[in-house]
Amino acid sequence: MNIEEEILKEHSKEHALKIADYACASKSNFKQLMHCFMSNEYRLAQRAAWSVSWAARKKSQMMVPHIKDLVAVLNKPGVHNAVVRNAVRVLEAIDIPEAFHGEVMNACFNFIENPATPIAIKAFSLTTLYNLCKTYPEIKPELKLIIEDKWDNETPAFKSRGRKILANL
Repeated sequence: MNIEEEILKEHSKEHALKIADYACASKSNFKQLMHCFMSNEYRLAQRAAWSVSWAARKKSQMMVPHIKDLVAVLNKPGVHNAVVRNAVRVLEAIDIPEAFHGEVMNACFNFIENPATPIAIKAFSLTTLYNLCKTYPEIKPELKLIIEDKWDNETPAFKSRGRKILANL
């Protein structure tokens, strides 16, 4: 299978899962998928992002050599929101290597602070930061303050995620 061609053929959950399954079959296939995810071609990266998210849930260990790329898209200008959303979705579900903790924390706090950030990115950022609180308890007060500060102006999805996090802080 040529992953790039397959990604551009169709955009559906079923197709994204098929591509994710194929990518998880070998390191080479996964590398192909990540190449599409990192592409400067807007549509290719957008569609690859969904498959990357599914693949990372199926076999998170396949993501390990590509975490640097995943983290890099968080601050890359001009990246489709789907790419950022799925990158943060993966980061909330894996053990992030310590070398990337600072960069991930900064990006996630920036996403939450920016009113223009789509809600899904904010929600995944909240969970990612909460997970990092276990290693860095000193960020708990900042996370709590931001959730409380944003509360009145945020969506029900933010409040739901925020409520759960506040209860556990």
